[in-house]
Amino acid sequence: MPRIAKELSAITVRNLAHPGHGGNVAHAVGGVTGLYLQITPNGARSWLLRYVVNGSRHSMGLGPFPEVTLARAREKARDAREMIRAGGDPLCEKRVAQEARRAQVTFADAADETVKAKSGGFRNEKHKKQWRSTLDTYAAPVLGDMPVTDITVDDIKRVLEPIWTTKTETATRLRGRIEAVLAWATVHGHRTGDNPARWKGNLDASLPKPKKGSKVKNHPALTLDDAPAWFADLRKRDGFASRALEFTVLTAARSGEVRGATWDEIDLVAGVWTIPAERMKAEKEHRVPLNVAAKALLEGMDRMGDSPYLFPALRGGALSDMALSACMKRINEARDSGYLDARSKRPAVPHGLRSTFRDWAAERTEYPAEMAEMALAHQVGSAVERAYRRSDMMEKRRHMMEDWADFLGAMTCQK
Repeated sequence: MPRIAKELSAITVRNLAHPGHGGNVAHAVGGVTGLYLQITPNGARSWLLRYVVNGSRHSMGLGPFPEVTLARAREKARDAREMIRAGGDPLCEKRVAQEARRAQVTFADAADETVKAKSGGFRNEKHKKQWRSTLDTYAAPVLGDMPVTDITVDDIKRVLEPIWTTKTETATRLRGRIEAVLAWATVHGHRTGDNPARWKGNLDASLPKPKKGSKVKNHPALTLDDAPAWFADLRKRDGFASRALEFTVLTAARSGEVRGATWDEIDLVAGVWTIPAERMKAEKEHRVPLNVAAKALLEGMDRMGDSPYLFPALRGGALSDMALSACMKRINEARDSGYLDARSKRPAVPHGLRSTFRDWAAERTEYPAEMAEMALAHQVGSAVERAYRRSDMMEKRRHMMEDWADFLGAMTCQK
């Protein structure tokens, strides 16, 4: 008969410790024969049940402590002992059950659960939809119905290789998202082994580095000489899309930030537009000084019903990205020579207005480069410098944005 250990209390079990030398130690906690609390040298704790079946000794994990309480560990150990007395092997049964679960979970199932688990970590609903849409578009046709336990490196390559050099940015994000889905599957016991979507020491051996896959394409921008004429043409046009485009160029903001702007972000008295972190690319709150022209534009706007947006779509909600692009396209087509980027000779687009602003600050003013970068909500300086910088140069940037509006001819166009 095995020696029956003294039944320890929950407090005593909580105070058990590693002696500080040697490998793992196992403390018998009593209550059920063979039940131990195993403690590793680094302090990690887990439950262990030791038993004998057909003359062979076995050890079966019952979960981590304190996630699995002492009472629950004893309950699980008693169930295992009952199975042994009935002629079964709890460890064998556990492995069979795990294999069955793994076979039932497909990549699509794991993707659903991963999105649910990460739901609180997405910047906004749009980011959540983009995250899932990438998987649905590129990964699901190949991996969707496959059990996660069967997915290999070759399967990941079948997904990535068709777009790796043509849509490099999308492909690298996709790889990271597939890795996250398979990591979820591993953590929840649906697969074992290395993650086949891991980059370092894995896919990097057979795929070129992302930065060599494709070159970044600059957005076509207005030339500085064309900017005032383009702005005058814009001011002649009506509609929320035109006003949104006007506000975009006056603030040097991203079109997405403008399209999603709401009235509660605007302080007309102070002349400040505060964009919350969840709407910013860098996930950091950004304050925009409103020049006189931008304030006048907003003060002259008629609010549409109870819509919270500065520039709502006629059918409700925010304007689409295509609305601003279409407006800019019409302005370009109305001019005989068009408004073309100086290098690519392609028609200027909304995002290129930020490049025009940056060129203006560098070539036509004496404003510091870091001030222009702040206006564009770009990170300036090293992480240490950013940690010690307490000011966002708000008032200095206000003067710069007034000069920018003057350059565009905003005040002249208003008269």
